[in-house]
Amino acid sequence: MAEFSPMMKHYLEIKEQYNDCIVFYRLGDFYEMFFDDAKTASRELEITLTGRDCGQEERAPMCGVPFHAAESYIARLIEKGYKVAICEQLEDPKTAKGIVKRDVIRVVTPGTVIESNMLDEKKNNYIMSIYKKGIYFGIAVCDVTTGTFLSTKIEETNNFAMLLDEISKYNPAEVIVNKMLFNCKEEIDEIKLRFKAYINCYDEDLFKKTSPDFLEPYSFVDDSDNKIKEPEQNELQIPAIVGLLNYLNQTQKIKLEHINIIKMYSTQKYMSLNYSSRRNLELTEKMNNQGKKGTLLWVLDKTYTSMGGRLLRKWINEPLLDSKEINKRLNAVEELKNEVIFRGDIIDSLKRIYDIERLVGKIAYGNSNARDMIALKNSLKQLPYLKKILATSKSELLQNLYLSLDELNDIHDLIEKSIVEDPPITITEGGIIKIGYNDEVDELKNATTQGKNWLIQLEAKEKEETGIKNLKVGFNKVFGYFFEVTKSYLNLVPDRYIRKQTLANCERYITEELNELESKILGAEEKVVDLEYKLFIEIRNKIAVNIERLQKASNIISILDVLTSFAIVAEDYNYQKPIIDDGGIIDIKGGRHPVIEKMLPAGEFIDNDTYLDEENEQMSIITGPNMAGKSTYMRQVALIVLMAQIGSFVPVTSARIGVVDKIFTRVGASDDLSMGQSTFMVEMMEVAEILREATKKSLVILDEIGRGTSTYDGLSIAWAVVEYIADKERCGAKTLFATHYHELTELENQIQGVKNYSIAVKEKGEDVIFLRKIVKGGTDESYGVHVARLAGVPKAVTQRANEILKKIERLKIFIIILIVLGICGGIFAKKVYDLDGNWLAALFGHNKETLKNLDKLEVLVMGESTGSSDTMIVCSYDPKTQKASMLSIPRDTFIGDNTKKARPGNKLNSFYSNGSTPEKTIEAINKVTGLNLKYYILIDTKALKELVNIVGDVEFNVPIDMDYDDETQDLHIHLKEGLQKLNGDKVEQVVRFRHNNDGSTYSYKYGIEDYGRMKTQRELIKTVLKQTIQFKNIKEIGKIMDLAKDYVQTNMEFSNLKDYIPYIVNLDVDSIQAEQLPGESKMLNGIWFFLNDKEETKEVVDRLFRNVESNQEQNTITNTAN
Repeated sequence: MAEFSPMMKHYLEIKEQYNDCIVFYRLGDFYEMFFDDAKTASRELEITLTGRDCGQEERAPMCGVPFHAAESYIARLIEKGYKVAICEQLEDPKTAKGIVKRDVIRVVTPGTVIESNMLDEKKNNYIMSIYKKGIYFGIAVCDVTTGTFLSTKIEETNNFAMLLDEISKYNPAEVIVNKMLFNCKEEIDEIKLRFKAYINCYDEDLFKKTSPDFLEPYSFVDDSDNKIKEPEQNELQIPAIVGLLNYLNQTQKIKLEHINIIKMYSTQKYMSLNYSSRRNLELTEKMNNQGKKGTLLWVLDKTYTSMGGRLLRKWINEPLLDSKEINKRLNAVEELKNEVIFRGDIIDSLKRIYDIERLVGKIAYGNSNARDMIALKNSLKQLPYLKKILATSKSELLQNLYLSLDELNDIHDLIEKSIVEDPPITITEGGIIKIGYNDEVDELKNATTQGKNWLIQLEAKEKEETGIKNLKVGFNKVFGYFFEVTKSYLNLVPDRYIRKQTLANCERYITEELNELESKILGAEEKVVDLEYKLFIEIRNKIAVNIERLQKASNIISILDVLTSFAIVAEDYNYQKPIIDDGGIIDIKGGRHPVIEKMLPAGEFIDNDTYLDEENEQMSIITGPNMAGKSTYMRQVALIVLMAQIGSFVPVTSARIGVVDKIFTRVGASDDLSMGQSTFMVEMMEVAEILREATKKSLVILDEIGRGTSTYDGLSIAWAVVEYIADKERCGAKTLFATHYHELTELENQIQGVKNYSIAVKEKGEDVIFLRKIVKGGTDESYGVHVARLAGVPKAVTQRANEILKKIERLKIFIIILIVLGICGGIFAKKVYDLDGNWLAALFGHNKETLKNLDKLEVLVMGESTGSSDTMIVCSYDPKTQKASMLSIPRDTFIGDNTKKARPGNKLNSFYSNGSTPEKTIEAINKVTGLNLKYYILIDTKALKELVNIVGDVEFNVPIDMDYDDETQDLHIHLKEGLQKLNGDKVEQVVRFRHNNDGSTYSYKYGIEDYGRMKTQRELIKTVLKQTIQFKNIKEIGKIMDLAKDYVQTNMEFSNLKDYIPYIVNLDVDSIQAEQLPGESKMLNGIWFFLNDKEETKEVVDRLFRNVESNQEQNTITNTAN
């Protein structure tokens, strides 16, 4: 096989060293790429792919770009995620012997870009190093354009989540990791999917010091800029720092003098904001397009310098936790806002300041030119003015800036006296150094400028001495300067003239004097260019020695710029200074969303109040329609708190904010399909993190928890989440919880600190007007169809949706009525059925096969009053046997595990009234009875009252005198024993009666009030239902259905119920078996409980619900009543 050409051999050697890069190989005026690099570059840059002889049979694929335009091409490759190694000619090809010496002078990577056209001037370009050791992480992060170098460690319980939070804070363009992390596939895959960073994996050698004194040039400081004495004791941060420094040395090929201070910070100094919260709150970029417009940064950025813009972004990502530091910033902003002339003078200076921070970076890299020096000089010129202005300041922070500001007059003066005002772009062509700075330069420049005069004088002299009137001095690159004489005067040419060239009509000569003059003139031009270049490098190096001073001044200017920006925003948008303390209260009056307010015409945004504390108003449950503004309201609260803690005034009438340690947001339900995770999985992962990490000093924003799964699963989860967060021992975080689960509003009366709020709505005919105002109290309307109409859904669709909605509601209500009336002794449904034969079975397409497939239906029916359930009956219906059963459960039934530790909460009724859901109550009853109930029907006891008001008074035999008063419930019962007519109010009183004011109650054999009460309730229900089924009341079916809609809740869906309808209506009320849970009343720890007899309970359950025969007599409703 033929050998490669010498040049190609060298190229391949270079490529082997930089095989993860596209190598730009300098050949003359082009950077060339070969083989696979050429194919990749040709495709990505859309340039022509050609070939080059390389000593092989086939030509090497090749493409190239002009060296003077390489920057733009490199930028495009970096943007697409490639690294570029620049292999430069290290000697002049004209003087080189053999192959021109070439080597890689720099590797351009996404995290080490320094070219201004490849950077956002107001955004840092970070590169991050992550070192994993066991389950812990060390982090180092650097912006090579500014010299910023930071480091932290993560050794908490939730390590990887915190790592993601730190990555999202900096959003690095490039990340280098050690093999331990890279080999954790799940973790590295998540980093790759969440962030766009270019990830490099290196072995452990990169993270080790190359020499004992490797870190000596660097100064290590803490959060407060205090020097750290023994930084190398940190086993997590130092490897990360060393790894990043080694990587920068390997890729940049020079010592980066501007990286001199390494700040080792604690994550505990700043508010914790996880990845989801930063994204959901759109702090610095929009979720949909990663743009700036529409973000908090967009609102607050009125900075005049690029470095101020970068610091503002950093402050937004790092809200403070120290109330003293926050108030220092707020006081400075207040002074700048109130003192208009003072602020105006500062702004005038800021407008004239360039990006000192990145100019320093260019100086350190050695690629700054003379124009950069003039920009630096003009910036430094403003420092004395700024110092003079700040001298009059009164706030502590501004005074500290004044005292710390170095005017840098020596650097300004050096540039002022050495560099011309309008220098060329390049530094190798002269024209840089001012006259008067260097004597030799002055002499040489004088020679170049005076050379023309010398030539004119010599020409005149020769004309006079020789008599050749048309003699003239000429010049070309081959012969240099010469005398040109036409042929008509050749006879006058003196002997001292030396012929150099003969042309058709003239001769060219030189003389010794002309040669001397030529040497002087041409030598001066070359020498002055070389000398100016050397002097410029000397000047740049002198400035480089002062990099730390320049960086400190640029930091002061950046802080002043951000504070001024806050003051401008506060004045422009009428923001107010918040009161910041370490208390646990968030009290916002007239709060507004900073971003949305700016997007709307002035005065259109509706403000809202917010009050949260750690005791009585810890959690706000917010209900209301879609599109009404719940999410906007909650986000605005989070943004106001965050703005306050970065030192900004806030969009409020007034605000008092206790410092928040963390903000968590769970907002939206968009699938994260790119990560292979569903809506619900993402939602639960975020909720899990919140429940693990939130503290009582945290602010939690939850929007529609549980909507990614089935309704009742979602409700159960949302309910449990509220209970967990509201528990001050477990969490206790201040929380805004928006939900469509209106059942959650019940928690206001069950859990301390939970309050209901809703979005005010005004209904006008079929139209709905969202008032965008948060008001106290919950709501049970979602206005979904109205929202669809507002969103532009065609009218035909929304009209049909309303029809279907009404139909579904009435169907469900009708089914519930059939079940309740049928199982609990109702014959009304049967009467309806008898009107028209077997129409229901035909309607639902039922036959014998349908009946075979129907399971037994078992339901817990609960009567609820004022948040508690005093009536609980397990009802069963078997369509195959037409058998229905009822089992009454006493309200005082013991549901604990250990009778010795019995407490009030172990009563079944107490369990329900203290926050348990109907589903949890079912679980408790299943445990007591051995049943497997899934469904419940919850009926407000007011339903019976309203039913009597519809069908008319009922005649009923009141079993005892009833005399009871309860002022707290506004309940007053005064009924005499005996047969009498009862209206709706009196029927409700009989149902709710338990005992008299003197403690006397029913005198039944069981010795406790519940059994007598349950028997009376059954008798009364039977009487009411007999009244209801009278034929005259069939016309009232519409009212009865509306009654069920208002007072009945169930977890049974239409699909669970529809197949039972044709059979329930055939049920014979007299065949229903009814019993009570067997057991006895017993006092435990001073509290009366009902203890069920387990053996007898099993017999009753088997007989009623499992079709197991027993010798015990089966009772019916009729004989139970006797």
